[in-house]
Amino acid sequence: MILFKTAEQLKIHLNSIKKSTTKIGFVPTMGALHEGHLSLLAMSKEECDITICSIFVNPTQFNETKDFELYPVTMEHDILLLEKIKCDLLFLPSVTEIYPEGKPLLTQYPIGPIETLLEGSFRPGHFQGVCNVVHRLLKIVQPQVLFMGQKDYQQCMVIQKLLEITHLNTTIKLNIGATLRAASGLALSSRNLRLSEADKQKALAIAQSLAFIKQNINSSPIAALEEKVRFQLATLGFDPIDYVCVANAHTLEPITEWDHETPIIALIAAFLNGIRLIDNISLN
Repeated sequence: MILFKTAEQLKIHLNSIKKSTTKIGFVPTMGALHEGHLSLLAMSKEECDITICSIFVNPTQFNETKDFELYPVTMEHDILLLEKIKCDLLFLPSVTEIYPEGKPLLTQYPIGPIETLLEGSFRPGHFQGVCNVVHRLLKIVQPQVLFMGQKDYQQCMVIQKLLEITHLNTTIKLNIGATLRAASGLALSSRNLRLSEADKQKALAIAQSLAFIKQNINSSPIAALEEKVRFQLATLGFDPIDYVCVANAHTLEPITEWDHETPIIALIAAFLNGIRLIDNISLN
């Protein structure tokens, strides 16, 4: 694996090895790598000729400075994992490399109503930060395939919209990998590193709540299911609970009634001892 810290070095290398038929796969991450990230890299290695991983903790997508400062950094471990799976290239840029004009001078992307729903409602500006960093990384790496995970379902929808409005969807395909879970059922996440073992057991309640909604979606009113789950999570110590929501899987608009045909998804975001956890499950 070859490591690059500047866009210029990476571009020079890619230009020296690329042919017209070379397919580049790209997995952007914020580090603290786990099996979910590795599954995306495996998808890329299977489909593409060259696999590039980036590690960059993007400051513009954090709503709170404390959250940014506490985000887990495990760089040595990450590099060892990438070397073990034979990732081809690692891009490890600095903040000034990604934002040479400064963080305040961000592009505003017209991504539409999805920016104000669910995550967008509770994390204003978050998706603009995501769009800025992903667009800049895509212009540097210039991949043919972008790999992201379904656990960040709304983020995947935002990036698909970004590809459309920047017309990058004509050259870049977005591949979404399934959410990977621990044997217990807990969705894998870098933030799990901040959970104690006791809290990891408590955090299972989110996946269990999603399973409960799926099991009962045909027999109970949606609002009643959402309210019951909120109550159960609150009883277990989740606070605050940002949302428990059944939504249209294509638009993420919350629904109160289901026609049993429209694709729908259940999503949860809640805090456990100050750590924000998200998960989702398809209900079809």
